[in-house]
Amino acid sequence: MAKTKIDETPLMQQHRAIKQKYPDAILLFRVGDFYETFGQDAVIASQVLGITLTKRNNGAAASLDLAGFPHHALDTYLHKLVKAGYRVAICDQLEDPKLAKGIVKRGVTEMVTPGTATNDKLLEHHSNNFLAGIHFAENDQYGLAFLDISTGEFFIAEGDREYADKLLQSFKPAEVVFQRNQQKKFKEYFSGKIYSYTLDEWIFNDTYAEDVLLKQFQTYSLKGFGVEEMKNGLIAAGAVLHYLKDTEHPNLQHITSIQRIDRDDFLWMDRFTIRNLELIIKNSEAGHTLLDVLDNTVSPMGARLLKRWIVFPLRDISKINERLNLVEFFILQTELRNKISHAIKLCGDVERLVSKIPMKKINPRELLQLGRGLRQAQEIKQSCSQAENEYLKRLGDALNPCSYIAEKIFKEIVENPPALVIKGGMINSTVNAELDELRHIARSGKEYLTRLQQKEAESTGISSLRIGFNNVFGYYLEVTNAHKNKVPAEWMRKQTLANAERYITPELKDYEEKITGAEEKILRLELEIYESLLNELLDYLTPIQTNGNILAILDCLTCFAQNAIQFHYKKPLLHDGEALQIKAGRHPVIERNLPIGESYISNDLDLNKADQQLIILTGPNMSGKSALLRQTALITLMAHMGSFVPAAEAKISLTDKIFTRVGASDNLSGGESTFMVEMNETASIINNITGRSLVLLDEIGRG
Repeated sequence: MAKTKIDETPLMQQHRAIKQKYPDAILLFRVGDFYETFGQDAVIASQVLGITLTKRNNGAAASLDLAGFPHHALDTYLHKLVKAGYRVAICDQLEDPKLAKGIVKRGVTEMVTPGTATNDKLLEHHSNNFLAGIHFAENDQYGLAFLDISTGEFFIAEGDREYADKLLQSFKPAEVVFQRNQQKKFKEYFSGKIYSYTLDEWIFNDTYAEDVLLKQFQTYSLKGFGVEEMKNGLIAAGAVLHYLKDTEHPNLQHITSIQRIDRDDFLWMDRFTIRNLELIIKNSEAGHTLLDVLDNTVSPMGARLLKRWIVFPLRDISKINERLNLVEFFILQTELRNKISHAIKLCGDVERLVSKIPMKKINPRELLQLGRGLRQAQEIKQSCSQAENEYLKRLGDALNPCSYIAEKIFKEIVENPPALVIKGGMINSTVNAELDELRHIARSGKEYLTRLQQKEAESTGISSLRIGFNNVFGYYLEVTNAHKNKVPAEWMRKQTLANAERYITPELKDYEEKITGAEEKILRLELEIYESLLNELLDYLTPIQTNGNILAILDCLTCFAQNAIQFHYKKPLLHDGEALQIKAGRHPVIERNLPIGESYISNDLDLNKADQQLIILTGPNMSGKSALLRQTALITLMAHMGSFVPAAEAKISLTDKIFTRVGASDNLSGGESTFMVEMNETASIINNITGRSLVLLDEIGRG
């Protein structure tokens, strides 16, 4: 081993030193125009990416596996590695190889993991990409944090194991971090298909967490966020931020706040209920989800929020009615609804665009789209201010068009900018006088050379004189041998050809320095102006993020209104009593997926405290028993979301929990038969129900 290290080339010594810092990541090592992988990294890369695995000795005593791909294909291959569940460290050249003295300086510029992805190719536009943190506290209590680095949304919660499990099922994080000494418990309780990573125990400390969070938010206290007493949740949040810094994500200015999730604020559904009702995930390839049916949003922001509303329905009757009344208002105000919906569609993905600013990953086209989004926010704000609905007015008042920075974007960025900053050509004229002058020099180059050639030909009498250019000598004057005697003495000969001589002049050399330097200066100036604009935008992160949230809310509510019109949904009546009455109810998913020509047969339901709190439903197979059970739950759920429901009339009692026990399954690896699983699930329901719970049991004990 010692001999191998001694025999290593400087390049491989550098690779080994960097790899030692990231032992559990695949290191993409930039060498010239390629990203190379070595050793075990190369073996994995060749298998996952389908690229050729080769061998080379790199000056070492033993050969080493090698696999690589062109640097411009990074996005394609990075996507495959991360989707396969690997952490990837991107090691770039930190200096110009032409200027390097010895080995080119290299370093890891970004670490990409499933939960820290920001590249568009790694993200689903209609879904959040949450990184979760779990703190295993005492007395079987848990702190949880969920952060989407691509949008800046940050949530914390705390509770027992059941609640932690429910939150993990609802948020569906791409990656979870937790204490290293809790691996066995995590695997036993939560693992499933969640990609996880462990951190040192010292990180999960309330003092450290508070320090990290205060530095992130640049505040003296966490009281303004209303989370100061959620100790376990804050510890999990601190661990999440630590992990981001640990994975080379220093630019997190877009993470500006943190929100608490209180169990009592939402209608409770455990993971079995979410699964059984097929709210957001299909239980079979042929199935459809409630999300599929309801999602007619027009923006990625609205689609992501709608998914969260489905798994976190409201319990506050005033907030529910606020949504329902605005949906009703939108149904009646067709022109306003269409105007707002169209404007939201033109905004683009405001949340993810603004989050790219501090990370310096927003390209000129995206920046221009952000400017358009701010202009549309101004239009929506004006429309909301004139409305008669108070909730809509409040939403409009919260919008901030950021007029100054929006106009600056349009003033400085060209109408059709390039996709990549490095290509230049994204800054408007009149923004910078020096830039305009350099562009004039670059554009007028051919005209200048034509005039110079004509002038020299006339002054020397060399009619065949021509000006040329090559990479070795730059610009030159070429004279055929027949006219050599006419060449002025001050011309300097640079090259002799078979039939001609090439010369340079002081004037031509001065021009060459000016024109060749102009292109480099133009790009440098454009990059400086662009960088300055991004730095100025940092002051507007919070209001633009607020815009994104408001636009998402409006998108969901206009979507609900459109659904109600298109699918004949009616406004439910939420009340504090204990009666659940549905007339001509329909299953929202089944009715939308019936064969052409068939219609769903509606039905009534009446549950009230006076004489009917329990219904035992019997009948032959395929008679619709399960459909009736599920439609009751879905109608109740939709009402608590603030959506109109598929029924002629619905009076919905304010519900705190929905429980379902559906189908046959076993847990043989855990020593539980099908019957035992059913009994355990039923016991859990009985032990957790209240007088306001809706319980749906579909077959107990197999007949």
